[in-house]
Amino acid sequence: MTPRVVVLAAPSGGGKTTIARELRTRLPETFGYSVSATTRKARPGERDGEAYHFLTRDEFERRREAGEFLESTEYAGERYGTLRSEVERVLRSGKHVVLDVEVRGARQVRKAYPRPASVVLFVIPPSPRVLIERLRKRRTESEAELSQRIDIATREVETARRELGDVYDHVLVNDDLDRAVREVIDLVQGGGRDVTQHAPRDMASLLSDFVRQLRREATQLKQSTGRSR
Repeated sequence: MTPRVVVLAAPSGGGKTTIARELRTRLPETFGYSVSATTRKARPGERDGEAYHFLTRDEFERRREAGEFLESTEYAGERYGTLRSEVERVLRSGKHVVLDVEVRGARQVRKAYPRPASVVLFVIPPSPRVLIERLRKRRTESEAELSQRIDIATREVETARRELGDVYDHVLVNDDLDRAVREVIDLVQGGGRDVTQHAPRDMASLLSDFVRQLRREATQLKQSTGRSR
Protein backbone atom coordinates (compact mmCIF):
# COMPACT_ATOMS: atom_id res chain seq x y z
CA MET A 1 0.00 0.00 0.00
CA THR A 2 1.32 3.43 -0.98
CA PRO A 3 0.36 5.94 1.72
CA ARG A 4 -1.74 8.80 0.41
CA VAL A 5 -2.95 12.15 1.69
CA VAL A 6 -6.75 11.99 2.14
CA VAL A 7 -8.27 15.45 2.30
CA LEU A 8 -11.76 16.00 3.71
CA ALA A 9 -12.96 19.56 3.12
CA ALA A 10 -16.38 20.89 4.02
CA PRO A 11 -18.21 23.92 5.31
CA SER A 12 -18.36 24.11 9.09
CA GLY A 13 -20.97 21.57 10.22
CA GLY A 14 -20.52 19.42 7.13
CA GLY A 15 -19.37 16.41 9.13
CA LYS A 16 -15.78 16.07 7.93
CA THR A 17 -14.36 15.75 11.44
CA THR A 18 -16.75 12.92 12.32
CA ILE A 19 -15.85 11.02 9.14
CA ALA A 20 -12.14 11.47 9.82
CA ARG A 21 -12.59 10.13 13.34
CA GLU A 22 -14.53 7.09 12.09
CA LEU A 23 -11.87 6.24 9.52
CA ARG A 24 -9.22 6.08 12.25
CA THR A 25 -11.48 4.16 14.62
CA ARG A 26 -12.47 1.49 12.10
CA LEU A 27 -9.09 1.06 10.39
CA PRO A 28 -6.42 2.33 12.81
CA GLU A 29 -3.67 0.40 11.01
CA THR A 30 -4.61 1.98 7.68
CA PHE A 31 -5.58 5.58 8.46
CA GLY A 32 -3.67 8.05 10.62
CA TYR A 33 -4.68 11.60 11.48
CA SER A 34 -2.83 14.86 11.18
CA VAL A 35 -3.83 17.06 14.12
CA SER A 36 -4.42 20.61 12.87
CA ALA A 37 -3.35 23.78 14.65
CA THR A 38 -5.68 26.68 15.44
CA THR A 39 -5.80 29.96 17.29
CA ARG A 40 -9.40 29.48 18.45
CA LYS A 41 -10.14 28.54 22.03
CA ALA A 42 -10.87 24.91 22.88
CA ARG A 43 -14.53 23.93 23.11
CA PRO A 44 -15.76 21.87 26.08
CA GLY A 45 -14.23 18.37 25.93
CA GLU A 46 -11.49 19.27 23.44
CA ARG A 47 -7.91 18.46 24.47
CA ASP A 48 -4.77 20.11 23.20
CA GLY A 49 -2.91 17.78 20.84
CA GLU A 50 -6.01 15.66 20.20
CA ALA A 51 -8.73 17.86 18.74
CA TYR A 52 -6.22 20.55 17.71
CA HIS A 53 -2.90 22.00 18.64
CA PHE A 54 -4.19 25.17 20.31
CA LEU A 55 -1.73 27.99 19.65
CA THR A 56 -1.62 31.68 20.42
CA ARG A 57 -1.83 33.93 17.38
CA ASP A 58 1.81 34.97 17.86
CA GLU A 59 2.97 31.34 17.99
CA PHE A 60 0.88 30.45 14.95
CA GLU A 61 2.34 33.33 12.93
CA ARG A 62 5.88 32.48 14.00
CA ARG A 63 5.49 28.90 12.82
CA ARG A 64 3.77 29.94 9.61
CA GLU A 65 6.56 32.34 8.73
CA ALA A 66 9.08 29.57 9.45
CA GLY A 67 7.38 27.45 6.75
CA GLU A 68 6.11 24.82 9.18
CA PHE A 69 2.58 24.71 7.72
CA LEU A 70 1.56 22.70 4.68
CA GLU A 71 -1.52 24.87 4.49
CA SER A 72 -3.07 27.61 6.60
CA THR A 73 -6.08 29.86 6.37
CA GLU A 74 -8.23 32.26 8.37
CA TYR A 75 -11.81 31.27 9.09
CA ALA A 76 -14.34 33.33 11.05
CA GLY A 77 -11.54 35.41 12.55
CA GLU A 78 -9.32 32.49 13.66
CA ARG A 79 -6.30 30.84 12.07
CA TYR A 80 -6.19 27.15 11.12
CA GLY A 81 -3.35 25.15 9.63
CA THR A 82 -1.81 21.73 8.95
CA LEU A 83 1.73 21.15 10.18
CA ARG A 84 4.04 19.55 7.62
CA SER A 85 5.67 17.53 10.40
CA GLU A 86 2.32 15.95 11.30
CA VAL A 87 1.66 14.86 7.72
CA GLU A 88 5.11 13.41 7.18
CA ARG A 89 5.00 11.61 10.53
CA VAL A 90 1.88 9.68 9.50
CA LEU A 91 3.08 8.96 5.95
CA ARG A 92 6.37 7.58 7.29
CA SER A 93 4.39 5.16 9.44
CA GLY A 94 2.95 3.63 6.24
CA LYS A 95 -0.59 4.90 6.84
CA HIS A 96 -2.82 7.13 4.76
CA VAL A 97 -2.98 10.51 6.46
CA VAL A 98 -6.43 12.05 6.90
CA LEU A 99 -6.60 15.85 6.79
CA ASP A 100 -9.66 17.72 8.02
CA VAL A 101 -9.25 21.15 6.39
CA GLU A 102 -11.08 24.22 5.14
CA VAL A 103 -11.73 24.83 1.44
CA ARG A 104 -8.74 27.10 0.85
CA GLY A 105 -6.54 24.59 2.65
CA ALA A 106 -7.65 21.80 0.32
CA ARG A 107 -6.36 23.77 -2.65
CA GLN A 108 -2.97 24.21 -1.01
CA VAL A 109 -2.67 20.53 -0.13
CA ARG A 110 -3.59 19.45 -3.67
CA LYS A 111 -0.82 21.67 -5.00
CA ALA A 112 1.72 20.12 -2.60
CA TYR A 113 0.49 16.53 -3.19
CA PRO A 114 -0.81 16.19 -6.79
CA ARG A 115 -2.71 13.10 -7.93
CA PRO A 116 -2.26 10.21 -7.24
CA ALA A 117 -0.46 11.16 -3.99
CA SER A 118 -3.69 12.68 -2.67
CA VAL A 119 -7.45 12.17 -2.77
CA VAL A 120 -9.44 15.36 -2.17
CA LEU A 121 -13.09 15.07 -1.17
CA PHE A 122 -15.71 17.76 -0.57
CA VAL A 123 -18.26 16.80 2.08
CA ILE A 124 -21.78 18.20 2.35
CA PRO A 125 -24.69 17.23 4.61
CA PRO A 126 -27.93 16.00 2.99
CA SER A 127 -29.41 19.52 3.03
CA PRO A 128 -28.62 23.11 4.05
CA ARG A 129 -31.21 22.84 6.81
CA VAL A 130 -29.27 19.95 8.34
CA LEU A 131 -26.11 22.05 8.15
CA ILE A 132 -27.75 24.93 10.00
CA GLU A 133 -29.20 22.63 12.66
CA ARG A 134 -25.78 21.06 13.27
CA LEU A 135 -24.29 24.49 13.82
CA ARG A 136 -27.14 25.43 16.17
CA LYS A 137 -26.68 22.29 18.27
CA ARG A 138 -23.12 23.33 19.12
CA ARG A 139 -24.56 26.21 21.15
CA THR A 140 -21.24 28.04 20.82
CA GLU A 141 -22.33 30.89 18.53
CA SER A 142 -24.81 33.75 18.53
CA GLU A 143 -27.40 34.07 15.76
CA ALA A 144 -25.23 36.77 14.15
CA GLU A 145 -22.21 34.45 14.20
CA LEU A 146 -24.36 31.62 12.83
CA SER A 147 -25.42 33.85 9.97
CA GLN A 148 -21.77 34.62 9.26
CA ARG A 149 -20.95 30.90 9.20
CA ILE A 150 -23.75 30.29 6.70
CA ASP A 151 -22.50 33.06 4.42
CA ILE A 152 -19.02 31.52 4.53
CA ALA A 153 -20.45 28.05 3.82
CA THR A 154 -22.29 29.39 0.77
CA ARG A 155 -19.08 30.80 -0.68
CA GLU A 156 -17.19 27.58 0.08
CA VAL A 157 -19.71 25.33 -1.67
CA GLU A 158 -19.68 27.62 -4.69
CA THR A 159 -15.86 27.51 -4.74
CA ALA A 160 -15.90 23.71 -4.56
CA ARG A 161 -18.30 23.59 -7.51
CA ARG A 162 -15.90 25.65 -9.62
CA GLU A 163 -12.92 23.51 -8.59
CA LEU A 164 -14.41 20.09 -9.31
CA GLY A 165 -11.95 18.02 -11.29
CA ASP A 166 -9.14 20.46 -10.59
CA VAL A 167 -8.91 20.41 -6.80
CA TYR A 168 -11.75 18.07 -5.83
CA ASP A 169 -12.05 14.45 -6.97
CA HIS A 170 -15.40 13.68 -5.44
CA VAL A 171 -18.44 15.15 -3.69
CA LEU A 172 -19.48 13.10 -0.66
CA VAL A 173 -23.04 13.54 0.65
CA ASN A 174 -22.88 12.76 4.36
CA ASP A 175 -26.48 11.60 4.82
CA ASP A 176 -25.49 8.28 6.40
CA LEU A 177 -22.22 8.10 8.35
CA ASP A 178 -21.60 4.39 7.76
CA ARG A 179 -22.12 4.71 4.01
CA ALA A 180 -19.98 7.87 3.84
CA VAL A 181 -17.08 6.19 5.64
CA ARG A 182 -17.27 3.09 3.44
CA GLU A 183 -17.29 5.29 0.35
CA VAL A 184 -14.11 7.08 1.45
CA ILE A 185 -12.41 3.74 2.17
CA ASP A 186 -13.41 2.36 -1.25
CA LEU A 187 -12.18 5.47 -3.02
CA VAL A 188 -8.82 5.57 -1.25
CA GLN A 189 -8.16 1.83 -1.32
CA GLY A 190 -9.25 1.67 -4.95
CA GLY A 191 -6.24 3.70 -5.98
CA GLY A 192 -8.24 6.82 -6.74
CA ARG A 193 -10.87 5.38 -9.06
CA ASP A 194 -14.12 7.31 -8.94
CA VAL A 195 -16.67 5.27 -7.00
CA THR A 196 -19.37 7.92 -7.10
CA GLN A 197 -22.60 7.25 -8.93
CA HIS A 198 -22.55 10.86 -10.10
CA ALA A 199 -20.70 12.14 -13.18
CA PRO A 200 -18.72 15.40 -12.71
CA ARG A 201 -21.56 17.35 -14.30
CA ASP A 202 -24.01 15.78 -11.87
CA MET A 203 -21.77 16.69 -8.93
CA ALA A 204 -21.59 20.29 -10.12
CA SER A 205 -25.38 20.37 -10.39
CA LEU A 206 -25.65 18.89 -6.90
CA LEU A 207 -23.51 21.69 -5.47
CA SER A 208 -25.37 24.37 -7.44
CA ASP A 209 -28.67 23.16 -5.98
CA PHE A 210 -27.12 23.12 -2.50
CA VAL A 211 -25.98 26.76 -2.89
CA ARG A 212 -29.45 27.88 -3.99
CA GLN A 213 -31.09 26.15 -1.04
CA LEU A 214 -28.48 27.50 1.37
CA ARG A 215 -29.08 31.06 0.21
CA ARG A 216 -32.80 30.58 0.69
CA GLU A 217 -32.29 29.24 4.22
CA ALA A 218 -29.88 32.09 5.02
CA THR A 219 -32.42 34.69 3.89
CA GLN A 220 -35.13 33.13 6.04
CA LEU A 221 -32.77 33.03 9.04
CA LYS A 222 -31.88 36.72 8.66
CA GLN A 223 -35.54 37.67 8.34
CA SER A 224 -36.38 35.63 11.43
CA THR A 225 -33.50 37.19 13.40
CA GLY A 226 -34.62 40.67 12.34
CA ARG A 227 -38.19 40.03 13.52
CA SER A 228 -37.00 38.75 16.92
CA ARG A 229 -35.14 41.97 17.74
